[in-house]
Amino acid sequence: MPVTLPNESPEYRAARAKLLEAETALRAQAEEVAALRRTLPRGGALPQDYAFRHPDGSAAQLSSLFGDHDTLAIYSLMYGPDAKAACPMCSAFLDGLSGQVKHITQRIALAVVAQSVPGRLAALQRDMGWQNLPLYSAHGTSYQRDYLAESEGGDQLPILNIFTRDGDGIHHFWSSELFFEPSPWHPRHIDPLWSLWNLFDLTPKGRGDHFPQLSPA
Repeated sequence: MPVTLPNESPEYRAARAKLLEAETALRAQAEEVAALRRTLPRGGALPQDYAFRHPDGSAAQLSSLFGDHDTLAIYSLMYGPDAKAACPMCSAFLDGLSGQVKHITQRIALAVVAQSVPGRLAALQRDMGWQNLPLYSAHGTSYQRDYLAESEGGDQLPILNIFTRDGDGIHHFWSSELFFEPSPWHPRHIDPLWSLWNLFDLTPKGRGDHFPQLSPA
């Protein structure tokens, strides 16, 4: 149906109609990319069943994180063993993700891992109010290095990896490798999942130079 808003000018409606065409094309392209992603052939087999740990120190093999699902998403939080605080950008992303866990895990399994010892993660989980987030320690494993979340120099990187499980074992499916592609902006490798930036993009001033601040609960 025709759309008009109170007191808008003809110039505004003409410009908005043109923008709507671009938004419609962008939506179609996003669907095309998602469909193309789903056609990826099977990725590499998991080289080992990484021995993660819960914040309380108890064992949690990567294979156990699937639960009853056949798909597992793992986000790597930038919080290494010597970090004084978690990455503010990662923290802002996880603040938003935390409220969606109960919905996400109706369809797939979810985990957040960090290269820090369980005790530090327990304190971080408490301080940030992340009780809903399934947080695990990858300290002492090569998971972060193996799956693009740690540089050769030990720097932590914010990567999302997707794994699948079937009768032939656990295989990698996809990772947010857009992080490593040249860009005039922040890598924006997980922007489709990040409501903060998507909301700012709808405003007159856009994202500007905003940088999230740590905001413990």
